[in-house]
Amino acid sequence: MTRTIPARRALPWWPDLLLVAAFVALTGALVDGHLLSLDQRVADWALTHQPAVPYWSARVLNYLGQGGQVLTPVGLILTGLLVHRTRSVRAALPFVAAYVVTYLTIGPMKLFFDRAAPRYPGPFRTEMFNPVASGVESRSFPSGHVGNSLVWFTVFAILAAALLRRALTRGEWFALRVLPVVIVFSTTLYTGFHWLTDSVAGLLLGLVLARLVQRVPWDRVPLPDLRGWERPAGL
Repeated sequence: MTRTIPARRALPWWPDLLLVAAFVALTGALVDGHLLSLDQRVADWALTHQPAVPYWSARVLNYLGQGGQVLTPVGLILTGLLVHRTRSVRAALPFVAAYVVTYLTIGPMKLFFDRAAPRYPGPFRTEMFNPVASGVESRSFPSGHVGNSLVWFTVFAILAAALLRRALTRGEWFALRVLPVVIVFSTTLYTGFHWLTDSVAGLLLGLVLARLVQRVPWDRVPLPDLRGWERPAGL
């Protein structure tokens, strides 16, 4: 017998508070110079153990966390299918929410903390607020790939359940909510795209944002009269 995940219910806030506290503590530790040697050791191992086949396999799999080229198009396709079926603008709300919460958090943090990536050839590459690196070379913290994968695959799970008109099975839930994040986290480290603590920070932040998107009752969000297009979408 196939087991299903129960329908979405109200999520408690205390895990979110713990996740935010952990993110703040991790960020503070990095700013104070802690954990930098750990980051360096992990990156050194990864960058010196990259045969062609494992490396390029990891590069391809890492696209599961690529927002613009993979996650956004997939989200648009699923959203379009649900809008077409339900004739409701509510079907687009999870997509819009995912785009907004990631755009307003992950991007600005990358610019603010100014941390270089492991492959950066210049000095101070493990440090926060790198005084030398700039532009795309200083946007490593937090990992956008890890954070994006958590948020967007949560949206995919919400949309998939609505399209299937049933709760997801445990296998489907694992395939959409857990496996992609594990793959992105691992490949981001192995390819040298991010430091270990960048990925952990992306995980913590992504969980908060994903839970935020998940807890919204999209079918009950107040909307104006849209000539029937405000009807429930099964979300």
